[in-house]
Amino acid sequence: MNGSSNIIPGPFYLKDKWLDKWIPSIDERHKYFLSKKEMLVKGGKLADFAAGHLYYGTQSSGDSIILREWAPDAIEMYLVGTFNKWTESAAYSFKKINDNGDWELKLSHDHLPEGSLYKLSVKWAGGSGLRIPAYARRLIQDDKTKIFSAQYAPSLCNYRWKNTGFIPGTESPLIYEAHIGMSSEEEKVSTFEEFRKEVLPRIVDAGYNTLQLMAIQEHPYYGSFGYHVSNFFAVSSRFGTPGELKALIDDAHAYGINVIMDLVHSHSVKNTEEGLALFAGKQGQYFHTGARGTHSAWDSLCFDYGKDNVIHFLLSNCRYWIEEYQFDGFRFDGVTSMLYYDHGLSRDFVDYSMYFDGNQDPDAINYLKLANSLIHELKPGAITIAEEMSGMPGTSATLDEYGLGFDYRLNMGAPDFWIKIIKEKRDEDWDVDKLFFEMSRHRAEEQTITYCESHDQALVGDKTLMFRLADAAMYNEMITGTDSLIIDRAIALHKMIRLFTLSTGQSGYLNFMGNEFGHPEWIDFPREGNNWSFKYARRQWSLADNQGLRYRMLNLFDRAMIQMVRDENLFGTGQPEKIYSSVNDCIIAFSRAGLLFIFNFHPHNSYTGYRIPVSGRFRIILNSDKSEFGGQDRIDTGILYLSQRPEGSHLNTPPDLPLYLPARTALVFKNEPLRKINQST
Repeated sequence: MNGSSNIIPGPFYLKDKWLDKWIPSIDERHKYFLSKKEMLVKGGKLADFAAGHLYYGTQSSGDSIILREWAPDAIEMYLVGTFNKWTESAAYSFKKINDNGDWELKLSHDHLPEGSLYKLSVKWAGGSGLRIPAYARRLIQDDKTKIFSAQYAPSLCNYRWKNTGFIPGTESPLIYEAHIGMSSEEEKVSTFEEFRKEVLPRIVDAGYNTLQLMAIQEHPYYGSFGYHVSNFFAVSSRFGTPGELKALIDDAHAYGINVIMDLVHSHSVKNTEEGLALFAGKQGQYFHTGARGTHSAWDSLCFDYGKDNVIHFLLSNCRYWIEEYQFDGFRFDGVTSMLYYDHGLSRDFVDYSMYFDGNQDPDAINYLKLANSLIHELKPGAITIAEEMSGMPGTSATLDEYGLGFDYRLNMGAPDFWIKIIKEKRDEDWDVDKLFFEMSRHRAEEQTITYCESHDQALVGDKTLMFRLADAAMYNEMITGTDSLIIDRAIALHKMIRLFTLSTGQSGYLNFMGNEFGHPEWIDFPREGNNWSFKYARRQWSLADNQGLRYRMLNLFDRAMIQMVRDENLFGTGQPEKIYSSVNDCIIAFSRAGLLFIFNFHPHNSYTGYRIPVSGRFRIILNSDKSEFGGQDRIDTGILYLSQRPEGSHLNTPPDLPLYLPARTALVFKNEPLRKINQST
């Protein structure tokens, strides 16, 4: 998508005079990228360089199986596993084949039977250890010991694609963020197959056009939400086989849904047997050494993006997921952490100098440029999204514009802003002008994905939007017909906040699985502190299906909201333009994509004959106050609303639109053009 719309001639800094002082720094970053890319590709394509998965790991070659591994500090290496009772032998001894540190082992197929579990026994000066190959594609965890081993199971990776011609729809992504394991209503780890059959149809019905899958790369600790990756080329076996993941993606494509994955290249676990740490005895093989090699907040290891072999590994990983699994792009996790030497911790980015003060890692910036270049070379329609909270200029500017090359940046300030005003302001003190400013602002070159809550806000220790609004009343007052002022307020604001966030956002919208219907409580993965319970690591879909509960009403509103966005191409036709606001009345009106949005955030005051300065004939296409959405049906949606001059006004007075605006309601109007009367009827 990047480069296909909103094209800015020349470097992105031409659109922002405040960047004039930093033009040399931006130019230098771009020159570094161009020179590094040319050095890596040597006149070819970046995809040719990013082919480590086709060389390393376990490769089938005619009658043989060839295993290769990069381990420059190893002095001996053996393959051990169930086929040789986990003992070292000459028949399974690797040979060092070059000065790069590559090791190779050739075997006949009967020496590595299908289903075999295996590891590498690596020896280095002063030590040895068991390691899982860096390019292993499948791991299995022992139920009793909880120890992971690689599994040679090529048949489980086989899959015949049915929708080979799928082209990603990259404009206006409506993203449904989902975690396979916690997608079942049962208290267990769910599977790809269950998700494909039971949850994917819900996403289709809800109208979202992009599925974002979390926790796909193998990770030792389930409760890490998949962000402490150990094995970058392996699908987490908790959820099923590689073939079953492919079937899920294939079915999503059949429905016309893009599938992107959370890609974690910002850090890796410290584990040795599962991960890359001390792979051949030294931390510096893949990661920085010393204090710079450890992420103090995440207790994990930080990649050295200055090493060609590390760039090779990570770029190959990007290519692998796109080609092998047909993913349509990535949400890059922890981009802020990558960009800055101090990972952006405990800093408020309040001045442009903070983006160019020497705290930035040029190698990480270069890697992200290379990754975006590769991804869009492989799949021109691919979507890349940066989880970036500092607001680094140029994050979602194209590479031709000297940017990082991401298609979108997550608007991570939006949920934080909603939390702040809900916690700190009385409802009647919400400043609608400030709401509009905070939700709609962005840099000239930026494309952003907005959201009012993601998985981050749902984790234990925090609160979802609905839980923050309703709290304990959710447990027994969500029954249809139950009188509850707390729930009435929560439902009304839940709808308004989501619609306001979506309609003022710039380029796309994200929702986390279940939040569309106000899923109760938090997410808490099984751990010692909760007696390893799955009670809060699941999704209670029955709440949204139950006609006797008001969760269903929130679900219906979300569907109507998403359908409105799709029908009117909301994100593809301009930005919101404020028409009218009154901070005292808590009223704001703005236009976008030919639609008129009006919000009355006041908790008590309803207004009759409230005049909005617009001209035309309007009909309501979305009304948050409809009873099916949990409202009170105070507004007539079956009539045309006509603008008119105020009674007794001068003929030159422009007409405006008089409306009844009940408290805590949101309305979306569409301008109806005048139609000729058919004389024959």
